Amino acid sequence: MLLHHRLLPRLVLLPSTHTSTSTLLRPSRLPRHLSISPRFCALSHLAVPQIVDQSDNEGTPHGDVQVKLPLDRLFVPPGATVDAGDQEAVSARVLKGSNIVLGPYARGDAQVVNADFVKSSVRPDDCPRDGLPEFALVGRSNVGKSSLLNSLVRRKRLALTSKKPGKTQCINHFKVNDSWYLVDLPGYGYASAPQEARTNWDEFTRNYFLSRENLVSVFLLIDASIPAKKIDLDYASWLGQKKVPMTLVFTKCDKRKKKKNGGRRPEENVETFQSLIREYFEAAPPWIMTSSVTNQGRDEILLHMSQLRNYWLKH
Repeated sequence: MLLHHRLLPRLVLLPSTHTSTSTLLRPSRLPRHLSISPRFCALSHLAVPQIVDQSDNEGTPHGDVQVKLPLDRLFVPPGATVDAGDQEAVSARVLKGSNIVLGPYARGDAQVVNADFVKSSVRPDDCPRDGLPEFALVGRSNVGKSSLLNSLVRRKRLALTSKKPGKTQCINHFKVNDSWYLVDLPGYGYASAPQEARTNWDEFTRNYFLSRENLVSVFLLIDASIPAKKIDLDYASWLGQKKVPMTLVFTKCDKRKKKKNGGRRPEENVETFQSLIREYFEAAPPWIMTSSVTNQGRDEILLHMSQLRNYWLKH
């Protein structure tokens, strides 16, 4: 049974008497007097923001900048607000290398103090049943899921990595700070695996997405060092159709392909992916650029997880 998720965002335009504020409401609770604005129907895409200010105040989360951007390029999480500018742009605190606005639920509990492997499961029913919030990492085989997980927890071998695709074959739970989980899921699109194995991985992974009540968000990893792949677009489309909350995580953003070989910069591949995925979503899904080599995006992802997790725990 498909669970209606309480974090699924939909941006709506408030009546004209409240044009300075935007809000997030669940689709089933949209008031009749609110309407979807056409400006909110376009997907986020890369742009060079006007940086207004960078905060260094004590107590302010690191990794954010004050920017001025068109509202339809931002992901505004639950509880967050933006300052209305002109018709084309708003001012907001946005995590570096992303379109994610920082809100009141991003607090000082973002950093990882400890992390431990808990168990591997081959069925969603075998997963931990303690009800702690979970963030699932999924992506094409060899996209760097285990490397990103190790980067997030600042440990080199908590999740085993391999240059051979298809290393992860179970649902692997890692408990963080004794209060929430990172979940490493099998990669998809591994052509060398037996068809029966690929079918089993796909089935229990998708069943996990649709049955886990404590799943806060799926982090869909996309390789930014290569052009957009149809299989990634299809996966994002499926998550959107099933109303599974999703964040796009672009990996390998440190890699630079040689122009003479037809290579493109990661920023160009990210922008292309954003334009191709536009048809699948009403509002901009959150996205963030990362590198497990340079740790780009590590603190920003943890802050994003923090504000989603804190909202989830209170609602």
